Amino acid sequence: MRSKLSGAWQIAAVYVGTVVGAGFATGREIIEFFTKYGFIGFLSILLAGYLFIVLGTKIMLLSVSINAKTYEEVNNHLFGKRWSPFINILFFVMLFGVTAVMLSGAGAVFEEQVGVPKMIGVAITAIVALIVLHNGIKGLVVVNMLVVPSMIMFSVLLFVQVIGTPGYFQDFVYISNEINYLKSIISPFLYSAFNLALAQAVLVPVAYEIKNPSIIRSGGVLGGICLTLILLTSHLSLITLPNILEYDIPSAELMKSVATPFYWVFIFVIYGEIFSSLVGNIFGLEKQLQKYINVKSMSIFLALLLAAYLVSLIQYRTLLSVLYPLFGYVSLVFLLLLFRSKE
Repeated sequence: MRSKLSGAWQIAAVYVGTVVGAGFATGREIIEFFTKYGFIGFLSILLAGYLFIVLGTKIMLLSVSINAKTYEEVNNHLFGKRWSPFINILFFVMLFGVTAVMLSGAGAVFEEQVGVPKMIGVAITAIVALIVLHNGIKGLVVVNMLVVPSMIMFSVLLFVQVIGTPGYFQDFVYISNEINYLKSIISPFLYSAFNLALAQAVLVPVAYEIKNPSIIRSGGVLGGICLTLILLTSHLSLITLPNILEYDIPSAELMKSVATPFYWVFIFVIYGEIFSSLVGNIFGLEKQLQKYINVKSMSIFLALLLAAYLVSLIQYRTLLSVLYPLFGYVSLVFLLLLFRSKE
């Protein structure tokens, strides 16, 4: 029983750690897809949470049923031999784009919260990532098992701090006349499709290692519930922040104003989550490239980080607001095929 619970929590931690990247941890992603829609965003999160619980679990169970080791094999199963090569290239580009967003997000943490120029923060992050990549990522699972509970704890802490503030209920139910209702309806599907499409790069090999459907199902459901909890509490907190669209790291700004003693610990947790996701993505990209080019791993790591560095020169909020919705539309077909597939 204990081993089953332990296995389920490990899967859940990896699942949450994979989805909670730069945009999620900083709060910027949550604003872009949910909070700017007010109360409609709250309802959208409930739908997105349901999709995370059901389809995140389904990805892993499907990969076990077809004995898939990588996300490419799952895409081959879903899209067929004709379209899967194109889809796999597209997913590779998407994963690289998200990696650049994470590197830019790490720089934004340095610039907005520490007062260090963004490019210095990006350079420091890239150098440390290269050192970690050189020595392996055995500690990343442990990092996620520490960071994920911390993210949940701080999300709940922020919510508890702001719920009693004057005018909170008005902030919660407020719906702006400027809301694009069509986008607000599509938003939870875009968000879950985008995150699930990219999360399979980690979820599929994890499921292949575990192989136990019962543990996988428990871990998928637990991970989906944790993601929903973080989304809900973050949204219910961020909705109270004035001029919310002006910040690159809105969750840190809110923490600074309502729970100052925990501010620097929270910054460390945000950066740790971004960093672990960045390193995991670079490893995933390198494994895909190794199938096609015979080059040393460190050379590929360096090339990927340099390319991501160039893309990260674009302002973080601009990069996220353009790439993430675009990737969401691309991933909708994946979401539909996953719905229709049989485990």
